[in-house]
Amino acid sequence: MSWAIAREPAVGGDAVALHRAYLDEVVSRYYGRPATPTEIDEEFAGMSPADLTPPRGVLLVVRHRTEGGRAAGCAGVRLIGPKTAELKRVWVRPEDRRHGLGSRLLTAAEEAAADLGATAVRLDTRGDLVEARRLYARHGYGEIPRYHDDPYAEHFFEKHLG
Repeated sequence: MSWAIAREPAVGGDAVALHRAYLDEVVSRYYGRPATPTEIDEEFAGMSPADLTPPRGVLLVVRHRTEGGRAAGCAGVRLIGPKTAELKRVWVRPEDRRHGLGSRLLTAAEEAAADLGATAVRLDTRGDLVEARRLYARHGYGEIPRYHDDPYAEHFFEKHLG
């Protein structure tokens, strides 16, 4: 299959659909049962599209070049300091996994972070998201001490760019 990754608005259409699908998966995994619509709505309400909007952030969407350009996944990058970016919501639809899209999104996100002026990228994840932790380790991210107080974050990573 052929894929394209591009910067897209963090509001409306596919951005909303991708973020809600992401939340459905991570909330369901956290609780060990299907997420309720209310739980997804509550988590979605806490997301700020401004975080992933230029000049301080960007949303990347990977799409099928075929299948009408269907959105297959996303990754967000936002500045959290003058030279530090944070990776947010790296996710690929289950039916589109096993094509290397997570790696491609991660590479594109690092390039976007550098374009924003960052020399380092940080991220957090949960312990149950073992696939994510493996992906970050494969791409040179090392574990660091906690850098914020989100109670759901359990593992913190950083990679220096360049």
